[in-house]
Amino acid sequence: MKIASLTKDLIYKDNKPSIQVLLETETSKEIRIAFKKGQHMKEHKTPFPIVVEVFEGEINFGVKGIQHLLSKGNLIALKGNIPHDLTATEDSIVRLSLNLKDSITRVQEVANS
Repeated sequence: MKIASLTKDLIYKDNKPSIQVLLETETSKEIRIAFKKGQHMKEHKTPFPIVVEVFEGEINFGVKGIQHLLSKGNLIALKGNIPHDLTATEDSIVRLSLNLKDSITRVQEVANS
């Protein structure tokens, strides 16, 4: 059994989204992304399917150039290799479910660029 919190030890960075692995299971990595209003993750792709949940706040989630406004409680699932980007319209907490074979380093590099 593993337990994690989306709100405990939450840190918002001033210049970029904050990325933290909350836990790893036999099939996935659960990641918290904390955005301050206006922070952005540029368009990128993942080689594996993902699920994104807006736990708190609101984000514009772009898929192939089309923006989808997602608010608290919304989820979106994407197949691998689909271009997408995220922009926080308010301070937000996002949960990202990655395939276990995917890399947290890849996510951090997107957030840092």
